[in-house]
Amino acid sequence: MKTTARQLSGLAIAATILALTTPAITQSVTRPQKHYTIEQFMNTIAITGASFSPDESRILFSSNKTGIWNAYTVPVIGGEWSPMTTSTTDSTYAVTYFPKDDRILFTRDQGGNELNHLYVRTPEGQEKDLTPGAKLKAVFGGFTPDGGAFWVQTNERDPRFFDIYRYDAKSYERALFYENKDGFFPSGVSDDGKWVALSKVITTSNTDVYVWNAETKQTTHLSPHTTESQYQPATFDPATRYLYYVTNDGSEFLRLRRYALGDGRHEDVEKAEWDIVGTSFSKTGKYRVLAINEDGRAAIRITETATGKLMELPYVPSGGVAGVAIADSESALAFYVNGDRSPNDLYFMKRGIEKPVKLTSSLNPEIDASDLVDTEVVRFKARDGMAIPNILWKPHQATAAAKAPAIVWVHGGPGGQTTRGYSAVIQYLVNNGYVVLGINNRGSSGYGRTFFAADDQKHGREPLWDCVDAKKYLAGLPYVDANRVGIVGGSYGGYMVLAALAYQPDVFDVGVDIFGVSNWLRTLESIPAWWEAQRTALYAEIGDPVKQKQMLHDISPAFHGDKIRKPLMVLQGANDPRVLKAESDDVVAAVKKNDVPIEYIVFPDEGHGFTKKKNQIEGYSAMLKFLDKHLKGKKNASD
Repeated sequence: MKTTARQLSGLAIAATILALTTPAITQSVTRPQKHYTIEQFMNTIAITGASFSPDESRILFSSNKTGIWNAYTVPVIGGEWSPMTTSTTDSTYAVTYFPKDDRILFTRDQGGNELNHLYVRTPEGQEKDLTPGAKLKAVFGGFTPDGGAFWVQTNERDPRFFDIYRYDAKSYERALFYENKDGFFPSGVSDDGKWVALSKVITTSNTDVYVWNAETKQTTHLSPHTTESQYQPATFDPATRYLYYVTNDGSEFLRLRRYALGDGRHEDVEKAEWDIVGTSFSKTGKYRVLAINEDGRAAIRITETATGKLMELPYVPSGGVAGVAIADSESALAFYVNGDRSPNDLYFMKRGIEKPVKLTSSLNPEIDASDLVDTEVVRFKARDGMAIPNILWKPHQATAAAKAPAIVWVHGGPGGQTTRGYSAVIQYLVNNGYVVLGINNRGSSGYGRTFFAADDQKHGREPLWDCVDAKKYLAGLPYVDANRVGIVGGSYGGYMVLAALAYQPDVFDVGVDIFGVSNWLRTLESIPAWWEAQRTALYAEIGDPVKQKQMLHDISPAFHGDKIRKPLMVLQGANDPRVLKAESDDVVAAVKKNDVPIEYIVFPDEGHGFTKKKNQIEGYSAMLKFLDKHLKGKKNASD
């Protein structure tokens, strides 16, 4: 579903911006290219997160090295990883070290149901669930500056809303700190413990920022405005003088502002030509980190606050520096490097050391990175003249003399974004000869407030037309076989696949729906309890299941499955709390009546997204076989 948060797949230094309707500029590669199996791609390691140990000798992070996500540590000088968790059933993610000892916090749900609990692990290996309960969801909210306590948000009191609890770091005894009865989203607690930043969702394009005073128990509205504008809290500064926030009020893109907690003044801090998506401070505020979404790849900037001087970061061709964590001493830095042909790798850099230390080598050594491809940003004009940005992957072997089949790849959301950076599944498809166009249809994040709101109440129509026009764009590329174009997508992207096959049945040759919405009425009526605070925003974005029942019926492919005449594959997690398994069951049952090729795979231990390597291997290898048979192997009328 579309949210007000702008989700990014990686942070980077620069982006390539190509002119409207300009075909991708690529060079023909005549050298032989090696093809790799899905197992080889999945044996590439995924890693995320970074937290320094109290003595700053180790870094805590998460990886799917064993086939399932677990928490690990690695020495900052390099060396072997040490597993902190060893789950074989449920994906487990590291959160942070305790500030004064080697205990860690980690989180996991149950089979992908998104009911995450927060756990503590002692150095002796003992684990304790700090948030026990059958149906609650918990989110870590940070430590107090002295490390004596930490904040946790849970929805145990009311499944609809998140309260904030203060936990003692030694005894784990807790007390309710902020009780959320008004449908806010708590953002963070100030270092002095006196303030809580809150956001309020009105619509997906219209949000507000509030601040709650722990002494007076009063809530202050900081963002009164008259136009549809986004206001999102970012962070308090360590001295608790300001609340920093981003807003696009009065502009197309999000800019950084701050609110003075003492006298109530608002002032601009930074602007950019793109969205500023967030900012954070090092422990004492010596450094401030800024992230900017630059045309599908984010740029990260670290500024020394006293001087305004930018910290010099390594240059990465076709990629960038990402995922920054600054040690409490403020003399060391952990960061990720991600490129189009290289997945996340973790680095350590310390003041006075000339060269960063590479701590991981994520790409499977069996894969030659030169066999992979770089991305390009391309744009085309939709039928109404709106510019549609895309991320393009072109196989080395695709030429005018050897035209390749192509795929329109649709992201989730609706307000997500296809970004540049490494994608194992897309590189797998490209390596096997498919051109992939990652479309950012209208309604996508990162391209301004007008573009973001351009799909509201228009689903199944204008955003779908963008996908149809994307096929026309692909057909104009000299190396694409216009008679072999399919559509693939997950979540909202899966809905777009089903909508394309049902409402534009002659456009695409094949579709792959990955846990996509087929019945908006049911999806909107069965949203998870913890989404209650944004229910009205979802209704404003998609439609009201009571007031607009007929409209939602009309744009729901489950009721129009008889129109689907092209081969369809559906992948679904049995425990998905957002798009229920019934969504896929219904559309599969409807399409089976049409006597068209259909394949359906359900993973019993997954939710909204496939996190386990064994399931990724099974699902993506089946997808390639399906595409090879029904798209690459499709007979043309001229054949």
